Amino acid sequence: MTQTKLNFETASGHQLLAAAGKKTLRPGGRVATEQLFQWAGFQPGETVLELASSFGDSAIAIAQRYNLRVVGIEKNPDSVVRARANVAAAGLSNQIQIIEGDIFHLDRLSEQFDYVLAEAILTMQSPSGKAKILTGVHDRLKPGGKFLSHELAVHDREAEIHRALAEAIRVNSTPLSEANWMAACETAGLTVQQHHMGAMNLLNPRRMLQDEGTIGTAKILWNILTQPPLRKRVLAMRRVFQQYQQDLGYIVLCAVALQFPEGVIAH
Repeated sequence: MTQTKLNFETASGHQLLAAAGKKTLRPGGRVATEQLFQWAGFQPGETVLELASSFGDSAIAIAQRYNLRVVGIEKNPDSVVRARANVAAAGLSNQIQIIEGDIFHLDRLSEQFDYVLAEAILTMQSPSGKAKILTGVHDRLKPGGKFLSHELAVHDREAEIHRALAEAIRVNSTPLSEANWMAACETAGLTVQQHHMGAMNLLNPRRMLQDEGTIGTAKILWNILTQPPLRKRVLAMRRVFQQYQQDLGYIVLCAVALQFPEGVIAH
């Protein structure tokens, strides 16, 4: 299969970092994801729906570590093929299913799950897009099921940060404040039980060492240093992150799905 060379000038931020070799692309890093999993309290045999499962790495890690059944939904057909191959190579085809589908149409899935996991997904959506996805999440959860979310958050200067991020990462990134993230969940019938906010250190060297390890970090730095177009974009992203470091962070939250009375839907 011939791969199209990435255009460093127009590529999105996550595509650039992936091209540099970065594997952990969540705003709070591995430590934030671990916090989510602690809150979840996974039990063997339970079910997880992962939104935008990409190459299946997270699904494989969760299934192996907690003995869960995972369904991943991914829109990109090439990523679906790669994810299914990765699942098969891990010997988990009976435990993990990768579906080609759209997270805006979760109603096309008939199953309900114990958990829905979404990391760095909602930030990239418009307000109406966020609302539609969250309503779909609610409907795909069993009553009392848990929504596990990990996203960018802002403390202040929300509109200004939206503009700066859009220019730097070439995606209409719209992180919300703590109150607005929680309100968006509540509107969809998802009651936030636990949440935590922290600093967004995605390109911080110390955080990179924690997330990627010494060898992985060295490879990332080498790729950035030896490819000027890549370096230019990554440094521009880093400048924005540093400029707004007091107001830009991450949020992780665990929300429980309420069961609406018959005939009542979330608005």
